[in-house]
Amino acid sequence: MKLGRVVGTVVSTRKDEGIDGLRMMLVRDLTFEFALQDAFVVAIDSVGAGVGEVVLYASGSSARQTPVTNNRPVDAVIMAIVDTVEVEGTVRYHKATEGA
Repeated sequence: MKLGRVVGTVVSTRKDEGIDGLRMMLVRDLTFEFALQDAFVVAIDSVGAGVGEVVLYASGSSARQTPVTNNRPVDAVIMAIVDTVEVEGTVRYHKATEGA
């Protein structure tokens, strides 16, 4: 699993029927300091994430193990919206105070 930030959406009117009805989001990887990295992925959103949110995503065969993505041709899935990250007793990220 990796931490990323949703930076946009991907819309496709023509696609494989296996992904019809699935919401695709553009997710950029985050560094340990929560800065955006150059790496990105298009991930299926299984939890209702929005642009700007920090999320937890899985890729590879693990991406096909959620109820939304089971047996579908996907390689990445957003499976959690992150509220707080704590490292050695220090809160590194908290959704409610971000940008405050």
